[in-house]
Amino acid sequence: MQLPQKIIDLMKKFGDAEIYIVGGAVRDLLLNRQVKDWDLTTNLVPEEILKLFPKNSYYNNLFGTVGIIGKGGEIFEITTYRSEKGYEDNRHPDKVIWGKSLEEDVKRRDFTINALALELKITNYELRIIDYNNGLEDIKNRLIRTVGSPDERFGEDALRMMRAVRLASQLKFQIEEKTFASIVKNAKLINNIAWERIRDELFKILTTDKPGDGLIVLKNSGILELIMPEILAGVGMAQRGHHIYDVWKHSLETLNNCSSRNHVTRLAALLHDVGKPVVMKKIGDNNTFHNHEVVGSRIALSIGKRLKLSKEELQQLFILVRWHMFTVSEMQTDSAVRRFIKNVTFPYLDEMIALRRGDRLGSGAKETSWRWELFKNRLVKVQTQPFCVKDLKVDGKDVMEILKIKPSRKVGEVLDALFAEVEKDVKLNERGVLIEKIKAY
Repeated sequence: MQLPQKIIDLMKKFGDAEIYIVGGAVRDLLLNRQVKDWDLTTNLVPEEILKLFPKNSYYNNLFGTVGIIGKGGEIFEITTYRSEKGYEDNRHPDKVIWGKSLEEDVKRRDFTINALALELKITNYELRIIDYNNGLEDIKNRLIRTVGSPDERFGEDALRMMRAVRLASQLKFQIEEKTFASIVKNAKLINNIAWERIRDELFKILTTDKPGDGLIVLKNSGILELIMPEILAGVGMAQRGHHIYDVWKHSLETLNNCSSRNHVTRLAALLHDVGKPVVMKKIGDNNTFHNHEVVGSRIALSIGKRLKLSKEELQQLFILVRWHMFTVSEMQTDSAVRRFIKNVTFPYLDEMIALRRGDRLGSGAKETSWRWELFKNRLVKVQTQPFCVKDLKVDGKDVMEILKIKPSRKVGEVLDALFAEVEKDVKLNERGVLIEKIKAY
């Protein structure tokens, strides 16, 4: 392993004091993954750390963490050894006590693979891994295991149950048997966690390489039923036609094949058929799902509000679910393609294409077809054409001057009539042509 110079320089500032890299940074270094967050722990208390970095540090919490601001604005978090007592809310410790050793500190951490420490000996730049909880063995065996009793760890912080699933999804690890059994046993503790926290972990699962695997674990653990029961109604619900999976499996395969990494688009991919169980009607031997996208968009919106999505995220989620059932045909007129674009809106066109691609692959269809490629080309071409009255080469002022009228409903009626003609024949959108047409009114 090699440490970046910025970390070496940071650790050198501690001199003879104890300072170790801990947590996910050590794990990711061992797995040759990019380190996104550098966390360190030390025997110095926050006041002593602040003295080492008087110009670029801050401290404003109860948990002994000092933030160091690097040259590029990057934040490095350094926490004093500590132990914790009491977790009445299943999320935060009631009391934090400064610890005396690294071993005492890592015992409070969540999973063995996150309880490793990395020491840098400044004299010869030698790196030494310190492992009190067999984290190296679990990395070798690709296992997610709690430090100590899983019931205690999940009782301290119930969000750790979703974090176990998220880490398993991100790293392609398995959750160790006793740890998973404890998640099943303690699943209801997730009800004590704020929806914003649940949402953040869920989004991290949804944006992994194969998020469907994480959703299956959430389902099998009992957590999915507590946070998103609507999606489970599709389990075992057969579909007809080109579909080769039930509604649940199809939703997972759509999610797995969604090329967008946007977290809202991934959520929409999971929920795009959430309305099917509600509208399902049996005709003969087949299930039909008429208007499932309309009903599904309302359900998705309800789930989005539960997850505390922003107004913009709710709008994106609603649009993607509501309009995912669009027609792709060589017989479509430009007006039909324009209506599709207006419904989806420009900002979400690429996201809709990514969702629909996942939907095709998740149904067992080919990734593309000549009709699909033609439709995508037409989307590009049609966007160069007028989409609303504002795109006309004339405006209300022109209408009033030519017809010698004051601002009135007549002005809007003339512009609407002109736009209707231009929609049918884009070549008419020339200023000279439109001025002559105005004169005829």
